[in-house]
Amino acid sequence: MAAQIAQILRTQCELMLQSNKRLPGVTVSVAMPDGMLASAAAGYADRQLQRPMTISAKMPAGSIGKTFVAAVVLSMVADGILVLDAPIAPWFANTNWFCRLPNYKTITLRHLLNHSSGLIDHVFDTGVGFSNFIKQKLVDEMLHQPIAAEELIQFALDRPPLFLAGMGFHYSDTGYVLIGMLIERASSASYYATLSQRLLKPRHLADTLAFDCIDMPRLVQGYAQQSRRLFGIPKRMLEHGQLVLHPSLEWTGGGIVSTTADLVRWAKALFEGSVLTPVLLTQMLTSIARPKPLADDTGCMLGYGLGVNIVKSAFGTCYRHDGFFPGYNSVLAYFPDKKIAIAMQVNTDNVSMEAYFKALITAVFYHLEQHENCDSIIDNI
Repeated sequence: MAAQIAQILRTQCELMLQSNKRLPGVTVSVAMPDGMLASAAAGYADRQLQRPMTISAKMPAGSIGKTFVAAVVLSMVADGILVLDAPIAPWFANTNWFCRLPNYKTITLRHLLNHSSGLIDHVFDTGVGFSNFIKQKLVDEMLHQPIAAEELIQFALDRPPLFLAGMGFHYSDTGYVLIGMLIERASSASYYATLSQRLLKPRHLADTLAFDCIDMPRLVQGYAQQSRRLFGIPKRMLEHGQLVLHPSLEWTGGGIVSTTADLVRWAKALFEGSVLTPVLLTQMLTSIARPKPLADDTGCMLGYGLGVNIVKSAFGTCYRHDGFFPGYNSVLAYFPDKKIAIAMQVNTDNVSMEAYFKALITAVFYHLEQHENCDSIIDNI
C-alpha cells in the first residue's frame, strides 16, 4: 500500500510542476492509519544549480509551528505551571511595556492561543509599520542580526483593542510571540530548549529543528517573490549557504524547520492523543474562536482552536494549519475519521497551494476508498 501511495504522490507532484511553471519544487508525505509513511518529491531544491528536490529536504514550516507552541503550553498546563484562563499580566509585572498592550488586564493564554485576544497581527495588518521595519533592517544591513521579541511586540503597543478579549477573532502572530515570551518566563529556559525537551526529543522528531539561526543544514533554496513585494527582501532566500534574513523575525509565530515526513508524524502523534492528555486535547480542539467562513470551495472553516484550524471539508472534519515564511509555503492536515495525515511544502511563497493540496487529498482518498472496496468484495466472496 505504501508503494502505491508513494506513486500517487509522485504523480501529483509532477502534475503540480506541469501546471505551474513558477513552482520550483515540492515535497509531500502521507501517514497512514497504521503509521506507515509514503513520501515523494519533484522539481528543484535550487533551480539555478539544477539541484533536485528530495524527500529529506527541509523547509521552514511557517505557522504550522503554532501547533508546537500550543502543545508546549498545554503540556505546561498539565504540569500545573501555566493556567489557560488566568490573566497573564502577573507574568509581565516587571516590564514597562506590557500595560501598553490592548486588553492587557484581561488577556489569558486561551485568548492568545485561539486568536481571541483583540491584538493586531503585526506581520500583515496594514499601517502598523512592520514592512518598513524589515525594509530598514535591509538598508542598515542588519537582516542577519537576531530580532528581539520586544521589537516584534512594539507594533501592538498603545493601540486600541480590535475587540474585548474573548469577544472576537483576529489571527495574530503578535499574540503567539507573547506566548513565547510567557513560556520562557514560566520555564526559565529558552522556548527552543523547552520545545526540544517536551516535544521534539520524546517524539523522536529528529528532522524538526529550531529555526533560530541563518545556517540551517539541508535547507533548500526558497524563492521569495511575494515577500520581496511585501518587505523588499531579496528574491532568493539563501546566499552562500546562509539565509538572507534572520528567522527570529518569526520566532513563536512559527519557528521550526521540518520535512513533510516529520510533519505528518507530528500530526499523528498530536491528534491521536500521544502528546497531550485527553482532556487537554479536547480543549485544543473545542476551544474555538469563530472566524469568517472560507470564501472559496475548499470547505467550511468551523473555527480556530488552540493552535489549530478545525475545518469541515469534503473529506470530513480536518485539523490543519498552513504555514508561510518568506520563500516557502507549507500545509499540514489530519483527518480524524480516517486517521490520515497529509503534508505538502513548496520552496516559493508566490503560489496558492489550496487547489494542489485538494487534488493531492482527493487522489489519496480515492485510492484508499478503491482499495477498501476491493477488500470488502474479497471478504464477501
